[in-house]
Amino acid sequence: MGGEVRPAPGGVQASWSGVTELAASKIYALQNTFPLDGRVSQYPIKARGHTASNCYLLLEEDGALLLDTGYAAHEGAILDQLGSLLPPGVPLKIFPLRINEFMSVGNAMAIARRFNVKECYSSTTDVACWLDFDAVDVNGRSKDAPALGTILLGASQTYRVGAGRPIEVINPPLRLISTRWIYDAASRTLFSSDMFTHVWRGGPEGPWIAEGDDGVTSPAFVRSFLLNTRYWWLEGGAIDPLRRAAAEIFARHDIETIAPGYGAILRGRALAERQFAVLDEVLRGLDRRAVKPRYVARGLER
Repeated sequence: MGGEVRPAPGGVQASWSGVTELAASKIYALQNTFPLDGRVSQYPIKARGHTASNCYLLLEEDGALLLDTGYAAHEGAILDQLGSLLPPGVPLKIFPLRINEFMSVGNAMAIARRFNVKECYSSTTDVACWLDFDAVDVNGRSKDAPALGTILLGASQTYRVGAGRPIEVINPPLRLISTRWIYDAASRTLFSSDMFTHVWRGGPEGPWIAEGDDGVTSPAFVRSFLLNTRYWWLEGGAIDPLRRAAAEIFARHDIETIAPGYGAILRGRALAERQFAVLDEVLRGLDRRAVKPRYVARGLER
């Protein structure tokens, strides 16, 4: 599906907004780009170019599920994107994959006001408490807060889109904050949240689907990316158990598409295999048996 170029927040650089169909009438990526200029912790300080913030709509005739809700700066675009995809009245559930991060929860209340949202997935009770920063407008006036029920994530890790389409909720082996991955067997898609986010582009229009060779995935590049972002803590740790857990996830699931929360979507079995193989090689080299831990000064590039 198409997209459009919009002024970026502050009018500094152009941004791109678009909807990408990943599985016919089943999965849509709501993509909104922003420039990399050293201010976003998900990317190395020196990274330059553009990346996409990705929210994903999983759709069935009797219900829909939205993975993440995007930054508040993209509220208008995301509401328009959802409006172009959701049939009137279809029940929509929200699943913030990182409930304590703005990109996951930033537009949850705005979406709940516009669409038929009754419930939100959460690892804690009373999910509305995590979303109440949107309780007033820019002038300080109170907004009507929609009532949201909590679907508490528990021991059962299989949930459904609508009545029949199962999705698996995965506790990822690699994370800095509370995070979930999602596997959709119907489309063979792994929604990987803040992992496999290292493919960005020079300009806002992408391309935001990578097939074949993504042009950057190598052990040296991925190692540097991980250590210069939220995975700075890996070097010299007890990494082998994490490595085995990541390998088990790939062995247990038939993954043809990796859909991260940021950057390009990685499509194709061969490309998915490469992502996990490179990650495994990097993790092996970061284990404490291979390298010693060290103090990481702020801004240190590794």
